[in-house]
Amino acid sequence: MRRPVTPPVTRVRIAVSLAAIMAATFATTAPARADAIDGNWCLPDGKHMAIDGPAIVTPSGTRTKGTYDRHAFSYAVPAKDPGAGSTINMILIDENTVLSRANASPGFGPGEADVWHRCTLPTS
Repeated sequence: MRRPVTPPVTRVRIAVSLAAIMAATFATTAPARADAIDGNWCLPDGKHMAIDGPAIVTPSGTRTKGTYDRHAFSYAVPAKDPGAGSTINMILIDENTVLSRANASPGFGPGEADVWHRCTLPTS
């Protein structure tokens, strides 16, 4: 028994559809942290911090927990860190920039915020 022949127009439509699906898939895939506050952050003065979900290593090196949102983070400064008891609020501005400010409302603007940049922390 002979197989029916697919008309050329149908084959072109199938090929175009598959190409569109593949292009959309590749366009929407990105590194998981590209639009998340998770990662290592540095200030020009050498301070650094690391956020991993609700866990943070503060600029003073203390491990603690905070309130995590994919694009924001806040935590109470631990007792042994400078500024103990204050609340630090952070907002992800773009994939490489975070603003942080002590005792600010969660939706604060750039004002007098610290500007952190994504960085690679040295290993020891």
